[in-house]
Amino acid sequence: MNERADLSQPSFSIAAVERDTGLPKDTLRVWEKRYNFPQPGRDSFGERIYSIDQVEKLRVIKRLLDGGHRPGKIIGLSIDELVKLAEVSSAGTRMNVAPDSLDELNGYMELIKRHDAEEFRQTMSRLALTMGLRRFVVEVVAPLNAMVGDAWARGYFEIFEEHIYTETIQVVLRNALNTIPSTRKGPRVLLTTLPNELHGLGLLMAECIFSMEGAQCVSLGTQTPTYDIVLAARAQNINIVALSFSVIQSSPAVLEAVAELREKLPPMVEIWCGGSSTALRKKPSEDFVLLSSLESISESIADWRLRNKFSQQ
Repeated sequence: MNERADLSQPSFSIAAVERDTGLPKDTLRVWEKRYNFPQPGRDSFGERIYSIDQVEKLRVIKRLLDGGHRPGKIIGLSIDELVKLAEVSSAGTRMNVAPDSLDELNGYMELIKRHDAEEFRQTMSRLALTMGLRRFVVEVVAPLNAMVGDAWARGYFEIFEEHIYTETIQVVLRNALNTIPSTRKGPRVLLTTLPNELHGLGLLMAECIFSMEGAQCVSLGTQTPTYDIVLAARAQNINIVALSFSVIQSSPAVLEAVAELREKLPPMVEIWCGGSSTALRKKPSEDFVLLSSLESISESIADWRLRNKFSQQ
């Protein structure tokens, strides 16, 4: 039987845990019965409430699940054992960067860890200017995203430190986007995420590459209902709907949601999907174009221009 929680310690409601970890409420309840973890207490209204220690363990578990581990094999492990397993699992997925670049990236990570947010922002802004937006996104932001996610999984970064990183990069990228001359020669691209996808940094990175390729971008931000995506695509005369899916969106429901959108959009409007969701890569689909990386956007735009040219002949 669940006990009353110690309200003097930080605690989270089940809805807050779902938002924080990406683990559905129903999953948390099933694990509670099947694996005896998590073990929530109860607040004064009798609602489930989770300690910070349990939430931290759930974060690492979710990271491991996204990497292919099964819940029954890892839920019973201690937090230390989970962190070690996450370190081993992430070692094989870290981005392949040159040693010199890795040293520089680690230096940027330490700026965040030292909580020197202003120095980090100035450094990122300078790099975006000197390297050019495309190289900055591909060579700095993309590997930093992987490293920050890895640091979070290992418990090296706290959530607030990851948020500082994300917010700073978003400011730098938006400022850089404002310097790109507008064009009316490329495809009109609508960028957004589907409901339940809170992460918008990957979307913003894609917008940078699309804009550098001459696309006319219309961003709706995150969590746009399917019906509103369809309305926006019609109102904005969109050629391509670009969707971003983070690693937490790895269930078969991802493909079902894209298929539903495909049915509602006009046939001539293409759907392009990218991000780290494993669901996108499980089997080929005619419903969307899979963007395997940021670099693949350029090739896909070139292919679109070729198809569009032929369609106008």
